[in-house]
Amino acid sequence: MEEKTVTVPNISCGHCVNTIQREVAEANGVASVKGDAKTREVVISWDPEATDWVAIEKEMSDIGYPPKG
Repeated sequence: MEEKTVTVPNISCGHCVNTIQREVAEANGVASVKGDAKTREVVISWDPEATDWVAIEKEMSDIGYPPKG
C-alpha cells in the first residue's frame, strides 16, 4: 500500500469531505480515504499495482476537489 496526505483548499464543510471520501473510495485500487474539514487534509491509501497517484489526483479534480501537495 501507498499513502499520501494532501491539502484540498476548497474543502469548506463536512459535505465536501463526505463527497471526496465516497467518490475517491470507489476508484479502482483505493483502500481508504479519510478527510478532515478543519485541516482541509485528505489521507488516501491505495494499491500501487491497481492504480497510481495520477489517476487518483485526476478523480479528485474531476469531482471538483483538486489536491495540492
